[in-house]
Amino acid sequence: MKLFLLFVFLTSCALRAEDIAIIAHPGVKASDISADDVKLVFLGSKTALSDGSPVTPVLAKDGSIHDAFLKTYVGKSDAALRNHYKSLVFTGKGSMPKTLDSDAAIAAYVAGNKGAIGYVAAGANTGGAKKLNIK
Repeated sequence: MKLFLLFVFLTSCALRAEDIAIIAHPGVKASDISADDVKLVFLGSKTALSDGSPVTPVLAKDGSIHDAFLKTYVGKSDAALRNHYKSLVFTGKGSMPKTLDSDAAIAAYVAGNKGAIGYVAAGANTGGAKKLNIK
């Protein structure tokens, strides 16, 4: 019975895509982004959105939103994503993304840096960054 209650508690606390907001610098023309493009951008494989707006990903250092984002959109664990970026750096095909400590720091960075794209909790203050709709 205790195991069942623990399972119910953990699954009821799990974050979903609706709990995550993808945000971009206000100069990014796009208002929508596909889930596939989110994955490609945050894996460093895509550097511009479908409207031509250049983007540079910003990651959270850790936390439940970070873990939910990786699981929902990227399909990698934090360690696997870091290894992925290390291999891009090693081969000269990319660089390590900026990582920040909080939703507020991510929102402020994204709002103030042309082309920046990141993610925060859905209810977080975006500080001037625009929310992108996931299509």
